[in-house]
Amino acid sequence: QGIAYTADFSFYFPSPFPQTPTRSPRRDPPEYAMPATLSSVSTAQFVHLPADSNQALGIANYAIDFLSGKLGPGPAASVLERTERFHTDAVFCGLSALALKTNAPTILRNEALEYPAGPNELGARVFGSDQPCKSEKAILANCAAVREWDSNGTNFGYNPDLGHTAGEFGHNDFYAVAVAACQELNLDGRTALLAMVCHDEIRGRLAEVFSLKTYKIDHVVHGAIASAAVYGALFALAGKTTAEQIESAIGMTVAHYIPWRAIRAGKQLSDSKGASAAISTEVAVLSMKRSMRGFLGPRDIFRNPEAIFRFFEPTTEGAKRWTELAPAPFDLVLAHSGDDFAVMGMHFKLGLYEHQSAGALQGLIDLIAEQPDLLSDPSGGNIKAIEIAAYEPAFGIIGNPAKMDPRTRQSADHSMAYIVATALRKALEHAAKQPLDTSGDAHDAAWKSLMLSPYDYKPDESAIFNSTTRALMQKIHFVHGGAEYDARYPEGIPTSIKITAADNTTHDSGLVMFPAGHARNTTADLDDILAHKFRLLGRIAVKDPDAALAQLSNLADKSPEQIRDLYLFNLLEHPDFE
Repeated sequence: QGIAYTADFSFYFPSPFPQTPTRSPRRDPPEYAMPATLSSVSTAQFVHLPADSNQALGIANYAIDFLSGKLGPGPAASVLERTERFHTDAVFCGLSALALKTNAPTILRNEALEYPAGPNELGARVFGSDQPCKSEKAILANCAAVREWDSNGTNFGYNPDLGHTAGEFGHNDFYAVAVAACQELNLDGRTALLAMVCHDEIRGRLAEVFSLKTYKIDHVVHGAIASAAVYGALFALAGKTTAEQIESAIGMTVAHYIPWRAIRAGKQLSDSKGASAAISTEVAVLSMKRSMRGFLGPRDIFRNPEAIFRFFEPTTEGAKRWTELAPAPFDLVLAHSGDDFAVMGMHFKLGLYEHQSAGALQGLIDLIAEQPDLLSDPSGGNIKAIEIAAYEPAFGIIGNPAKMDPRTRQSADHSMAYIVATALRKALEHAAKQPLDTSGDAHDAAWKSLMLSPYDYKPDESAIFNSTTRALMQKIHFVHGGAEYDARYPEGIPTSIKITAADNTTHDSGLVMFPAGHARNTTADLDDILAHKFRLLGRIAVKDPDAALAQLSNLADKSPEQIRDLYLFNLLEHPDFE
């Protein structure tokens, strides 16, 4: 029914693949005690990698065995459907970013096209091209395009059932890894979809147990580790690499390529922030390729005292501080069957906005649905003041005073004042023409009518410097919700919004925890709202968004030939956007 790998990995499914040379044995680690929360983990659904085991090798074996179907019946249909939905979301984000000629995606796509696949290689494809490229370059380009809008899936690393609540951020940026490897190896759509599930599972579970942001390290490290593992596991299925070589690649990725949050510090703006996932994934795949050629990277990297995990969260102290192979700071639990996969706890963004503003947007929509008279004056004259209460880190990241005067797309999409004011301006403009439809249990129709698109972040008077938006921003005041709010994150997105009307009556949204798009939201018609988002971005990117949607749908049924052409779209071009 499944398997739990033992602490020393003396027992796991025999690998049919060629083995790398055996390296010298290591000393036994200090004594390890399993956390009580993990004592009931079912091997019928999960693989448990204890803190005193070689977790890098464990991740490698998990990925290989998961993709080869050795661990159990596999993920439930709901897991596959949700993963495909996140992939479709990511692709439409990427296609629209390229169609609008955004800087980093355009540069990196052109770079990829300068690295054609070799004469005996099938290669991988960038969005909108049938030219086979080196896989690491195609992955670089496609991941960068997907991330550019910061509008695709998000995770917060929260699993209280296991006591794993580190709360690290992450995004569904990495599906290009699975697609590229399947294009190189001539594998089918079901394999590609399972590889996507596997990638989300590894990076999602790492986000639950280790907070990179706490140590000023960018969250993409977890995705890079998963990229090395999944890319390598697909090649292992073809008999081209081993679990030990994947372990080596994970070691190289962690030892050589750690991105610090310097790429996003302060008021600086650079392409490095949006391309961080892409660049880290590129080097993870390169590390895997080097391992397949015989390069030996650091092994057992999670227990290495001088790698980031034990360096920042020591498991030994005093004279034993730098003991080799002491336990890692965490246990890792990875799903292989059923419906309890990490992807089921990941969240959709219903438009372009920093995800921590979703609670404020839901509160705003709820209030204008209940009090439509707030929209009676198209200039916003019936709104005297807006108070938004939020939690940390949202209050500090997107609600701080420095974000009250955004000047660029990248600063505006991380300004809660701008995001809320723009949605409110759009509601005022809509209501001036006809009443705003707020039907649906989460006021779904309003989410669709007010959905923020790339054009709502254009640095001109139509958007970022719109006079009505700027006037509304001046009415917005932020307060920290305090300990009550902070304690409810990352379970939800605890936010409230109060709007004081011109007659001094105050309307309160109450606490919003699970806005539309959040994994725990049960009121919104998610499929319907996402279909609107896909067409909104699709109309920017291609002539026929419905045909593009059909091309991306039913991944599990696609042949290797269809996976090869999965990203072949005739992209429109809008060179005047930026």
